[in-house]
Amino acid sequence: MSKPVVAIVGRPNVGKSTLFNKLIGERRSIVEDIPGVTRDRIYGECEWCGRKLTLIDTGGIEPRSDDVILSQMKFQAEVAVESADVIIFLCDVRAGLTAADREVAIMLKKSRKPVILAINKCDRVGSAPMEFYEFYELGFEEDPIAVSSVHGSGTGDLLDAVLAHLPEEEEAEEEDDSIKVAVIGKPNAGKSSIINRMVGSNRLIVSDIAGTTRDAVDTFVENEYGKFTFIDTAGIRRQSKVNDKIEKYSVLRAHMAVERADVCLIMVDANEGVTEQDERIAGIAHEAGKACIILVNKWDTIEKDNTTTNTYTKDVYEALAYMQYAPVIFVSAKTGQRVTNIFEHICYVYNQSQMRVSTGMLNDVLGDATTRVQPPSDKGRRLKIYYMTQIRTAPPTFVIFCNNAELFHFSYQRYLENCLRETFGFRGTPIKLIVREKGEEVPNA
Repeated sequence: MSKPVVAIVGRPNVGKSTLFNKLIGERRSIVEDIPGVTRDRIYGECEWCGRKLTLIDTGGIEPRSDDVILSQMKFQAEVAVESADVIIFLCDVRAGLTAADREVAIMLKKSRKPVILAINKCDRVGSAPMEFYEFYELGFEEDPIAVSSVHGSGTGDLLDAVLAHLPEEEEAEEEDDSIKVAVIGKPNAGKSSIINRMVGSNRLIVSDIAGTTRDAVDTFVENEYGKFTFIDTAGIRRQSKVNDKIEKYSVLRAHMAVERADVCLIMVDANEGVTEQDERIAGIAHEAGKACIILVNKWDTIEKDNTTTNTYTKDVYEALAYMQYAPVIFVSAKTGQRVTNIFEHICYVYNQSQMRVSTGMLNDVLGDATTRVQPPSDKGRRLKIYYMTQIRTAPPTFVIFCNNAELFHFSYQRYLENCLRETFGFRGTPIKLIVREKGEEVPNA
């Protein structure tokens, strides 16, 4: 079941991003960040009272502005509103109730979505300033909630109000044990074609089912390899080329498809090679910690000799240096070349992402690795690594305890990651290493 979506909207400079960061960044309520694109981090995950939520941080809505950037931000906010189950409408108590606030309120009422009015910058705990009460004029059914996005006061009441608008989580009558597979890539890379080819040539049970409330359509397939739910996404264009509302909506859906997926198939057009935009798209899946397979499509159109495949594979890994773990498959949606192989690879990388290694085995590998290559030292102080333990899967996540985290250079972390891969595989999945000094709390599994 996908997580409910909560959009934070309001006019510019009312503190939306600060509130977003507070909600996903507090140790007692957060779980994890779900990075989308590093420069445009607008998605996050938080947990409250045992319920996981996907948060969307939006650009400010300036209803009547002719400014190009502001109108693009307004589009983004409208898309988020369309996608949301609950909306947090944030206003600024210091600026008071503005005409722009009133127009945003009208827009939100037309959406017919549950709206929680939050008044930010109420920094004095226990008493709201007099200006707080003028926001009642906006005419929402529920009382506004006073919050401070800087200090975090009122955020518990705010999240309680969000949960009150969500239906109770239904216990699934039948557990969905299919592997969720998101197919992502630029427009015209062949995403829908590859799904159609896979469905058509491996048809035992096939059906279209509603994927999420955001109108995604999933395709369920069961065959000799197992059960799969394919999540088709519209192509992700460069942000500067996303001009109309439909495409903005599709970009949002693509990010959410990655968040829902167990495995991501990253489609690359063989005729174009790995472009800068392909790197950006692959980064979405990598940063989200998803198992990945790189599909080079339209391989039938490439002239080949006995070195073509090796040369192309090398070029792919040079462009996607952070994804050396992901297998590369050369396919053709048009002819069906190697399409059947994709199922086997999906099962393999999924199982690799779910692998759990005992602490004893991990520390045997750690002992061997530190014997072969001594941990780094600085100004006479040497890094001492005490032990390693795995705390979660998907992606496999390990905590390493040491005497001084500052001495644990990135290059040595990469060395240990390579040792783990040499011993246990972890093919197709990112690995996450968390460095802690001895005595520090272990993150929740």
